[in-house]
Amino acid sequence: MAVDYVVIAVYLAGMLAMGWWGMRRARSKSEFLVAGRRLGPALYSGTMAAIVLGGASTIGGVGLGYQYGLSGAWMVFTIGLGLLALSVFFSARIARLKVYTVSEMLDLRYGGRAGLISGVVMWAYTLMLAVTSTIAYATIFDVLFDVDRTLAIVLGGSIVVAYSTLGGMWSITLTDMVQFVVKTIGVLLLLLPIAVVKAGGFSGMKAELPTSYFDPLGIGGETIFTYVLIYTFGMLIGQDIWQRVFTARSDRTARWGGTVAGTYCLVYALAGAVIGTAAKVLYPKLGSPDDAFATIVKDELPVGVRGLVLAAALAAVMSTSSGALIACATVANNDIWSRLRGIVRPSAQEHDEVRGNRAFILLMGVAVIGTAIALNNVVEALTVAYNLLVGGLLVPILGGLLWRRGTVQGALAAVVVGGVAVIGLMAAYGILANEPVYYGLLASLAAYAAVSLATRPTDEAVLAAWRERLAGRGNPELVSEPVPAPR
Repeated sequence: MAVDYVVIAVYLAGMLAMGWWGMRRARSKSEFLVAGRRLGPALYSGTMAAIVLGGASTIGGVGLGYQYGLSGAWMVFTIGLGLLALSVFFSARIARLKVYTVSEMLDLRYGGRAGLISGVVMWAYTLMLAVTSTIAYATIFDVLFDVDRTLAIVLGGSIVVAYSTLGGMWSITLTDMVQFVVKTIGVLLLLLPIAVVKAGGFSGMKAELPTSYFDPLGIGGETIFTYVLIYTFGMLIGQDIWQRVFTARSDRTARWGGTVAGTYCLVYALAGAVIGTAAKVLYPKLGSPDDAFATIVKDELPVGVRGLVLAAALAAVMSTSSGALIACATVANNDIWSRLRGIVRPSAQEHDEVRGNRAFILLMGVAVIGTAIALNNVVEALTVAYNLLVGGLLVPILGGLLWRRGTVQGALAAVVVGGVAVIGLMAAYGILANEPVYYGLLASLAAYAAVSLATRPTDEAVLAAWRERLAGRGNPELVSEPVPAPR
């Protein structure tokens, strides 16, 4: 596998080089956290597709195809649907707000006091999302180098932490664009056709497998509904996704670039399911469906091509991991620590924003690697993250965007009731049960509506300021952000 090792080594070295180059551009808070809000359609589409299609979408998507056939595409398909809905209906308004976090949006809409508690929930979600992506390095590096699980997590996680800390969103944008290209070539253009041919084409696959493998609803209606609740709605409100929306240079870029990325996700979903179905023909008795990706890559691809496809799997994991990491650090610094610092030291001096955010990425990166080493179950960790996100924050965020009568008291009630309900129901029914997100979401909605109607409407001055920001006026960065020196 010497040639494959060379391909992987060149890829990893390139990621670090991109991080170093991005460091030269990240000279202000806006440049570091949201790439100066200057991404055009090509960069925006590629990086948005890269962040939402991670290890779960690649390795997990192929595994679902191995287990259920073509209907295994539904998990990644609902991710694409969520990105399309976000892009068409909400992205332009989100981009015009010129904020850095979801909690800042809640403060703007409700007049303050909602940011800290929502920040804690969002921080927990982004932390667990980064952890699940980091755990996936163990699988890939085991295939590549047959190394210990802990060493694999430390190696992969350290590379992501390094380039993310160096250049922030600029480094992550550049690396994600490379990762998008690598994934497209490795998975769609190489692995997909090779897997289908090796399995005897679609006619051969149909002859070997039960008809249920070609039923688009074979995975089950309840499972599809749960995917919609967790992943489609999760795409609408996650900090990792919103932070990419904030990078768009215009409303049009956010809307149409996101639409292209969402459509790409739908294609990627079907490709993963087809590859998994082909793997079922070739290896009908694998110990775990998640082994399907690594097995077909190791056994069926030629030298060099195998290295590129494994680099594609690394790219999928790294893009999600780096996006979740910068989101986690941004929330920890801007929504939690800065508010606590304001409470403890209200007269604190202004500090270096880039240096502070860089330090938080490093700190959160160490925490993510340590947590990933301690945890084993990726699916449970990811389920906890999305249950908390959807159960606690979906209602107050969409309510703020769509319902004028929503109040800060209603938003806080929704976060607390929904979050507590989800945690309690996961303890009662089990982490992987569907009931926690179903009933948690209903409890959050009921609390939001009841408390909002029972309390005084949001002050008209707050709503007026909110409408100004939604219209793209009243941008604080025009006065608070220094103009970068020519370079």
